[in-house]
Amino acid sequence: MTYEEFADARLAALLRYAVMLTGDPHQAQDLVQDTMVRAQLNWRRIARADSPERYVRRMLTNQFVDWRRGSWVRRVLLRGEPDDGPPAPVDHAQSAVDRDEVWDWLSRLPRRQRATLVLRYYEDLPDAEIAEILGCAVGTVRSSISRALATLRSTYAEAC
Repeated sequence: MTYEEFADARLAALLRYAVMLTGDPHQAQDLVQDTMVRAQLNWRRIARADSPERYVRRMLTNQFVDWRRGSWVRRVLLRGEPDDGPPAPVDHAQSAVDRDEVWDWLSRLPRRQRATLVLRYYEDLPDAEIAEILGCAVGTVRSSISRALATLRSTYAEAC
């Protein structure tokens, strides 16, 4: 597979993943662009890997965790509306407030914990693959997820 074929096939998925990490489409584009430039420069080594996509996703995740450019604004919707009964009228203003509040909570998490949550709940990856992407042990992934969820629970309880 050539770099161009890889970019054509996986760029959109990498961008969606970066948006979930950063919470900002513009910063996600910057993150993906920086990662893809690095990937292109190292494509011979990446192409020899068992899974070039996993290799590049790991590069992107590491770049996010290490990225030190200014503050980031994070926004994410963690759960959808319940499906029982007829749909209630949607209050778009309240939805935006709730979403912003969740992003605010997530923005307080350390980057590695946020990355583990995104890899688990957005990318739906198993612990072993998350550990490989982050370059740590499976137990570290589980403890990061546990700590991040505990922090979010306590933040939610304080807000209510």
